Amino acid sequence: MTYSHEVEAMCPVAQGVAHGAAPIPEEAKWVKAKEISDINGFTHGIGWCAPQQGTCKLSLNVKGGVIQEALVETIGCSGMTHSAAMAAEILPGRTILEALNTDLVCDAINTAMRELFLQIVYGRSQSAFSEDGLTIGAGLEDLGKGLRSQIGTMYGTLKKGPRYLEMTDGYVTGLALNEDNEIIGYKFINFGKMMDFIKGGMDVKEAYEKAQGQYGRVADAVKIIDPRKQ
Repeated sequence: MTYSHEVEAMCPVAQGVAHGAAPIPEEAKWVKAKEISDINGFTHGIGWCAPQQGTCKLSLNVKGGVIQEALVETIGCSGMTHSAAMAAEILPGRTILEALNTDLVCDAINTAMRELFLQIVYGRSQSAFSEDGLTIGAGLEDLGKGLRSQIGTMYGTLKKGPRYLEMTDGYVTGLALNEDNEIIGYKFINFGKMMDFIKGGMDVKEAYEKAQGQYGRVADAVKIIDPRKQ
């Protein structure tokens, strides 16, 4: 190691008290993290691309500093979905430092990785106070039954008003309106359930009917409209 002339000319002074790293909460323990291998946690967060035209929700399950599980969800950009496919291959098995310094193809996914890195190394994870953390597979629980991303898609114009297109429940097939043309409920199809029924051998029409549901005062509606066509 090379020192400048000015530093070489200085006399040594003891550093004094050093408490070391501040402890962070990790899976029901307080840990003074000094190495990447000291890091454990499950967390999720979002990232965005440079032109802010798309976003990524990334979920990571880290054990001993190594990513064991990754869930990549994207919206707003067609190319981002292909980038997510590559990121899902790249992330598992890498340390969080490797993942932070690896090109994950898409700006939004890279940004999400950066934000999650900060959360995890500062102990701000969803599993901070869960003994032994969350099992590998916990990321899939974010998707619910049918393993589909929970997406809300709404549209509205000043002239024609709001349209619900996609809810957490599923694909919206009908908006229930009252006598003042206000939305009082909606009908939907849960695509995840429908596909499970079909894969289980059920007739498509029967699966379609069985996967339907509704929310709100649909029974009180004066009329029900197709939000995509009416």
